[in-house]
Amino acid sequence: MLTKPSKLSPVEFELMKGHSEAGYRIIASADMEGQTAELIYQHHERCDGSGYPRGLTGDQLLPEAKVLMVADVVEAMVSHRPYRAALGLDAALAEIERGAGTLYDPAVCSACARIFRDGTFSFSAN
Repeated sequence: MLTKPSKLSPVEFELMKGHSEAGYRIIASADMEGQTAELIYQHHERCDGSGYPRGLTGDQLLPEAKVLMVADVVEAMVSHRPYRAALGLDAALAEIERGAGTLYDPAVCSACARIFRDGTFSFSAN
């Protein structure tokens, strides 16, 4: 569905939201060590409980999942999608800073913004 060149319908969006659980099931069935499957399951959760698929909040979220959710938001916003042009790094950093303390862990947001702004990390064209 991410290749659809237009906005998803409500039904399509609900189907797309199933990818967190599908990824969880695939990785869980691979019997990988650690919490990789659970991290995948939690990557669209939000600290205030507004995310999906389970509506988890702050302390229910793995610390690593809080990092993954911010990284996922930034990557999605700076990347081109068939249904929209890339929004750019400034927009992505503004989004995570706007959501720091509600949607996203504030320490994670601060660290993410810092590594981009000081040049520690940048996205490669490859």
